[in-house]
Order: sequence, then C-alpha cells, then structure tokens
Amino acid sequence: MLRCRLEPDSKEIVAAQGVMVSYQGHMDFAYQGSGGGMRMLKKFASGEGGSLMKVRGQGEVFFARQAHNIFLMELEGEAITLNTGNLLAFDGNLDWDIRSLGNVGVMSGGLFNLHIQGHGTIALTSHGQPMILDCSQQPTFVDPQAAICWSPNLTPTLKNDFKMSSLIGRGSGESFQLGFHGPGFVVIQPSEGVTPAGILG
Repeated sequence: MLRCRLEPDSKEIVAAQGVMVSYQGHMDFAYQGSGGGMRMLKKFASGEGGSLMKVRGQGEVFFARQAHNIFLMELEGEAITLNTGNLLAFDGNLDWDIRSLGNVGVMSGGLFNLHIQGHGTIALTSHGQPMILDCSQQPTFVDPQAAICWSPNLTPTLKNDFKMSSLIGRGSGESFQLGFHGPGFVVIQPSEGVTPAGILG
C-alpha cells in the first residue's frame, strides 16, 4: 500500500482511477484531462491516459492494487516509458504523454504506452517482486504483459515465436514477445499479469 501525505500547498498527485483505498482528512478527487491538442487525440484513439484522477487536499491518502508489490522510481530530469496497467500514481508536476509502439502494439494488445518525464516520483505496481534486466549486452525478450517499464531510448520490436505447438495448452498471446536491445533496462514482473478492475487502458 502506498501512503501519501498532502498539505494545502503540496503539489497534486495524479493516480489511476480505482486505486484509492482510503483517505483521512479532506481530499478532492477530480478527473485528469488530457491537456488538449495531440495528446487529446491520442488519448481518444488509444484509451491510454483516459482513467487518471487528480488528488489534492490535506491529510493522507492510501493507494493499492490487489495487494500487488509497489515500488518507487525517482526521476531527476530523466524519462521512463511504462505499461499503464502497472501505473499507480505520480507527482502532478511530471510531464506525461501517450506514445505509440507502432506495429508492436497491434499484436500484443496495446498500441500505446505512457511516457513520463521531469522531476518527481512515480509509484508502480508489480504482480510479484520486480526484476531489472540490462538490455545493453544482449537482446532481451519479454512477454508484453510482464513488461512494467523501460528506458525511453529503447524501442521495442515484435518477435513472433508462433509454432503449431503453441496452439496446445498456451494462449496465443504468449507467441509474441517485445524485444529490447541497446543501452538501457527493462523492468519485468514474474507474472503475465492479472487484469485488475480500475486499471488504465
């Protein structure tokens, strides 16, 4: 569970809708708009970024998602690309945008992901203990539902391992992996993901 303390002069928090489990004090929850322009068009087309809420007030608010592990990432001017299904919350001063994965998403079930950058904290969830993989030494392939986030300079490619044996006892989605190779990392979870209610996308 993520515990956040807010004061009237604090920066607001942006969170996924449906992940607030409790709060104490006085809180205001409001829909987080897209900000207009191209971001609005991409949100309409993708559904990504469509289930965010702004939280401000005085007191404490608690966020969680089905008792999944929570870990924090501190950005100091850097950026990160993430799977919105693993997003819990982030500081409201961070800039975010919807980015296309091109033909990767057509087969893996998600054409767009969220790109966040600036100075602040992001809270992400993992179905199990997360692991960081170095993609700089050799190609790294990840099930699309197991990828939590990755370095923004990495552009995933689609690898198709489809074989006739894949039709027996396996979901067809497991035949496709996201391939990463270059200076950077990808964070994975030890699960192909349980689709919880109230996630983004």
